[in-house]
Amino acid sequence: MTSIDDLIPFERPYDAAALRARDADELARYAADPERHWYRRRACVEALADRVSESHAPALLDVLRNHGETAELRVALLDLFADRAELLPWLRHPDRNRDGQYGLCQAFLKARGVLGDRTATAELATLAAHPWSRWREFGEAGLDALADRHGLPTVLADLGDARPEDRLARDRLRHRAGQDVTDSLADPDRLVAHQAHTLAADPERLRALLASDRPVEAALWAVCALHRLTGDTAEARAWDDRLGRPRVEVPGLPEEMRHAIVHEYAARCERDTDPRWRVEALRTDPPAPVDADGRLRRVTEALEAAGIDFDPPVSAHEDNGAGEGTYHVIELDEDSLFVSTLGPFAGGTDTDDAPARPVLEGAGFRWVDQATRDTVVTGLCVYYFGERGPLKVDTLLFHWQD
Repeated sequence: MTSIDDLIPFERPYDAAALRARDADELARYAADPERHWYRRRACVEALADRVSESHAPALLDVLRNHGETAELRVALLDLFADRAELLPWLRHPDRNRDGQYGLCQAFLKARGVLGDRTATAELATLAAHPWSRWREFGEAGLDALADRHGLPTVLADLGDARPEDRLARDRLRHRAGQDVTDSLADPDRLVAHQAHTLAADPERLRALLASDRPVEAALWAVCALHRLTGDTAEARAWDDRLGRPRVEVPGLPEEMRHAIVHEYAARCERDTDPRWRVEALRTDPPAPVDADGRLRRVTEALEAAGIDFDPPVSAHEDNGAGEGTYHVIELDEDSLFVSTLGPFAGGTDTDDAPARPVLEGAGFRWVDQATRDTVVTGLCVYYFGERGPLKVDTLLFHWQD
């Protein structure tokens, strides 16, 4: 018979169905064995779902409680023993909040929700508002379990509506129960309004809101929601016309750069982005496709004609050794030249007086001077190395993310 080790290779995905077909007692003994690799032990725990015997439960629960065990294994065991009410006192202990292993505090909180612990409701709402999807899903799972066990009205009463996190949780639970949350498009917190626009499901209710006396920002969220449901860009632009085409003014941001930036980032901006940016991306046509190779060829030909020595262009990925970016780098003798992939925009580390500036401007490029590079694009929130706020033009045109 094939061994469990052979069934769970490290170099490729394992056959979960074949593992689940193995004897439950064999899997439980393997999962409890500290001499085995945690990855294989976790796979055995997952294969034990709904069939762990009481004779093996104590040993596996000891693994769960052992701070020295790997976090991923302990999280899997929390899911395996999700119905064990005797775990609640241990899960509620303040030491669980101080466990430094990655992801365990969040998993402990989810487990409390699954076990029906209403004292965890507020913390679960906070977790369910987290920007990282994995932690957000833990919080949502805990809240869903509470609502299933205690009933939606009870959990909504426990939540209240004082905090944005509470209103986020309330709306998601109400939507899950089939209730309409369109009114939350007018919530003063953009995280709540953003979620409401992703949950809206009735185009006619959205059109009624747009035709009513409502705050402009709520109307813009309704435009975004309506476009998500219908895909009708012409209708979205018509509603924007009726609203007066509101937009975020950014002094010092040239229109050509603004156009490139909004179409690059609006579709993947963060939740608390001003909805005017989202609608601006709907109402304007995207830039024409870029011939990146042709653009770089124009740069190198202009540099050669000017007698400027340079190294061959490399992508942001190549220059940084990882990740992706929106620019290429050309190393000069005493400067680095950056060429954006978003449009005919270039700049250097010596931004205003670089010798390459007149050369590139003569070749049809727009030189991004220091004042422009320092301009913050207000209200457009883009992920950048853990931050989710507005960025400078410099970072957006020449963006790199590992």
